[in-house]
Amino acid sequence: MVEELFVKLVGRNRVVWGLAGGIIIAALNTFGALLVLLWNDPSERALDSALGFAAGVMLSASFTSLILPGIEAGGVIPVVVGLSLGVLALDQADQWVPHVHVVVTGDVRENGSTDPRTASVLLFIVAITLHNMPEGLAVGVGFGAGNLADALALTLAIGIQNVPEGLAVSIAARNAGFGSLFYAAVAGIRAGLVEIPLAVFGAFAVQAAMPLLPYAMGFAAGGMLFVISDEIVPETHARGNERAATLGMMLGVVVMLYLDVALA
Repeated sequence: MVEELFVKLVGRNRVVWGLAGGIIIAALNTFGALLVLLWNDPSERALDSALGFAAGVMLSASFTSLILPGIEAGGVIPVVVGLSLGVLALDQADQWVPHVHVVVTGDVRENGSTDPRTASVLLFIVAITLHNMPEGLAVGVGFGAGNLADALALTLAIGIQNVPEGLAVSIAARNAGFGSLFYAAVAGIRAGLVEIPLAVFGAFAVQAAMPLLPYAMGFAAGGMLFVISDEIVPETHARGNERAATLGMMLGVVVMLYLDVALA
């Protein structure tokens, strides 16, 4: 079983589980970012489909690995409270970082800067970094809860959706003229590194205060759902590729549901 192999490799400390999970999802983000070295000019349709797939995985994982287990652990009210706080936190983060949609194939909207392309892409990278935070937290909370099967399914799901996100950041950096392909890849890698300490924090926080578990699960789910609705869906539907993005999302939902059953 996958769980037995994981325990054999990592041990039984849940905080160490969180660290391992954070490293896994950051590694898959790195893989996606490095794809720019091989595939540096994907079509808008391909990218929108890939990001739609990522949204589908996150959508399904939010319910199967966070909301429903959270309700089982503490009831619906704590999960709803946590979810509301997660949405509020991400909304405030968007207020701090101006809401910028970047067409990663090169068409960057004006935002008032003297160098709109560079400024917009920098904001895009910061926004992706902020939006990776609930994903890292979700993985840590999942492992801290102690249900290894659910946590592994969630980790794999978030890791899979990190691949197109890492690629999108690298391509945005490349098209903005941020130097070589290697530097563009580094920009994509950096955006995912924030997930490691947050995964450790999530696992530790839940371990230290188990009554926080349903609130933490709701918070992580709320953050991810906000990202899907506020960022990924509008971005993938902005250039005439709505059907491809929607089909990608449906595929992502199916894949995550299968993983959830297969790893249970």
